[in-house]
Amino acid sequence: MGNCCVARPSFKRRGGGSPRHRGGRLGGANIRCFSTVSSVTDTPRGAAQPRTPVTVLGKGLAAEEDAEELLRRYQLGEELGLTRQCTDAVTGEKLACKSIGKRKLRSSVDIEDVRREVAIMRSLPAHANVVRLREAFEDSDAVHLVMEVCEGGELFDRIVARGHYTERAAAAVMRTIMEVVQHCHMNGVMHRDLKPENFLYGNASEISPLKVIDFGLSVCFKPGERFSEIVGSPYYMAPEVLKRNYGQEIDIWSAGVILYILLCGVPPFWAETDEGIAQAIIRSCIDFEREPWPKVSHNAKDLVSKMLDNNPYARLTAQQVLEHPWIQNASAAPNIPLGEAVRSRLKQFTVMNKFKKKALLVSSQLLLPPNFYFLGLWMMNMCMLNFVFIG
Repeated sequence: MGNCCVARPSFKRRGGGSPRHRGGRLGGANIRCFSTVSSVTDTPRGAAQPRTPVTVLGKGLAAEEDAEELLRRYQLGEELGLTRQCTDAVTGEKLACKSIGKRKLRSSVDIEDVRREVAIMRSLPAHANVVRLREAFEDSDAVHLVMEVCEGGELFDRIVARGHYTERAAAAVMRTIMEVVQHCHMNGVMHRDLKPENFLYGNASEISPLKVIDFGLSVCFKPGERFSEIVGSPYYMAPEVLKRNYGQEIDIWSAGVILYILLCGVPPFWAETDEGIAQAIIRSCIDFEREPWPKVSHNAKDLVSKMLDNNPYARLTAQQVLEHPWIQNASAAPNIPLGEAVRSRLKQFTVMNKFKKKALLVSSQLLLPPNFYFLGLWMMNMCMLNFVFIG
């Protein structure tokens, strides 16, 4: 197990906590977790942050010196969403700089989140499919993360753009995702927020590597350690997260949800509200009847079922997923298009997620609670429901 250099905080996360944006890409936001779940009582986040500027990274440099160092070593460019383009002044390498404003860190838990994110990215061994952190700076106003830039777009966007999409292509994507999960678990890191939006291509090339970009909700763990914080994104949460008793098995569940979406275009657990999604997750009833499932191979459905086993102790490990026949024989998976309906659903699902990100970005910039966008979010959910179940 790798050496993760930051301890897990003792605070419990609140479902509707202050928004923080994460991810090493140009633009995008992370919807932190359920706003409310009727069957779960959230515990309060930490005490409010003091008004005086705090030291987040504790590097020992004066704030002004850190800011000057950032500007000397990197040429900052245009702001795009939550990050800005930057260039290494010496090598000319294109990078991304994500700045986390300190005024958005409203509690001691938020501060610890940033410290842990930086520590995990620094300590996790290099991997071809994990975005690389170059530097972390801090000044009086913000923490700045300079990292590898991913310019090739989101996973689902590329699938939609390709036109020809098959089960074989889905198997290749899932192999990469599971190699990342295995790498994290072997080094004592639980991601806790695996979702399609957190996988980007490095560049526009067809052979560009797919990379995981966001460790904002990740945590270090020891074998057998259990966690209780409710974190993640609604569609991808494992049932044991909602029950506040989970381990690294939740990453397998989230990857299983991604696989289900890759094969049919919609999430396996869907409802109009967060509470409804939570109830569907707890029931864990997987639909293999609607199109295109009748023409999907038995091996693919078998893997989905074993990754979405609601018993975390019976669920496959990352190594077992990689050893599954469907992954082992990915090149032999059916190369017949899954159908235009799957691509259309993926496109609609992606549009809805982009709307959520923009709404959350506005709420963060205005320092408003994220509740203000729930009406629009509900309307988007209803449009998606009509498209999926009627269209």
